[in-house]
Amino acid sequence: MFIRQRRRFLGAGGALALAGLTTTSTSPASAGDEKQPRKFRLGMVTYNIAAKWDVPAILRVCKAVGISPVELRTTHAHGVEPSLSKEQRKEVRRRFADAGIEIWGCGTVCEFHSPDQAIVQKNIETCKEFIELAADLGGRGVKVRPNDLPKSVPAEKTLEQIGKALIPCGKAAADANVEVWVEVHGRGTALPPNIKQIMEHCGHPSVGLTWNSNPSDIKSGSVAESFHLLRPWVRSCHINEIYKDFTSSYPYRELFRLFRETDYDRVTLIEVGRGMPDEASGTELLRYYKALWTELAGA
Repeated sequence: MFIRQRRRFLGAGGALALAGLTTTSTSPASAGDEKQPRKFRLGMVTYNIAAKWDVPAILRVCKAVGISPVELRTTHAHGVEPSLSKEQRKEVRRRFADAGIEIWGCGTVCEFHSPDQAIVQKNIETCKEFIELAADLGGRGVKVRPNDLPKSVPAEKTLEQIGKALIPCGKAAADANVEVWVEVHGRGTALPPNIKQIMEHCGHPSVGLTWNSNPSDIKSGSVAESFHLLRPWVRSCHINEIYKDFTSSYPYRELFRLFRETDYDRVTLIEVGRGMPDEASGTELLRYYKALWTELAGA
């Protein structure tokens, strides 16, 4: 599969990007882009591309490709979980620091939409455990998500419940000097107006958003409306198969331009959900990915 992805990339213009031969558009938007330097960086979520890699493999690949920081997703082979002892956490932190690779934070599956309040409370407590872990690792935050709007409950009630459940998470994050990032995710909850309601119900300064590059962001081929609706809260970003930009899929060139225009100075994290390559294949794929990202994101 990854060989097919590479071929699609090359056919779409990636070869030009790799060779430094990409032509510069003369459109007004591109001319404006040149005046706004890029402040954000390219990083990686270990879901799913590095799902089978241990910590040393992640560090080898990131150093070889020149990608940092890394969001460490729960349940993967690297085993960076709240179950680690304090000494083990220090060791993970040391390994990343020695390699010159930043730990962005922890990617969890904590979610707060269930009608069962015991389940919601359990997710809050799990989130707090990951907050402590992220702080011990020297990370910036913890990614959580809404995942559904249960049909048995009015949507407005669930959106309010999610927002209010995030408040104790935000308080714990503030105490630990990290953040909580709510992924724009889930059936119904991924719609930008619904995410906006969640954030307004929360209202905690330590709780922000992870932009997730969803098809539901797009209106008439543009993400501008959704972007401006949610930009006040965006503190992290997941991007997926950006080679599709050349075949009229997600408008990453526009997204990156909007990030530059609004002085976004954090990260766009590769989150390739399909496939679990070995280290060699993953390294090759990420090199092509980085070249295309560089062309789309601008200097």
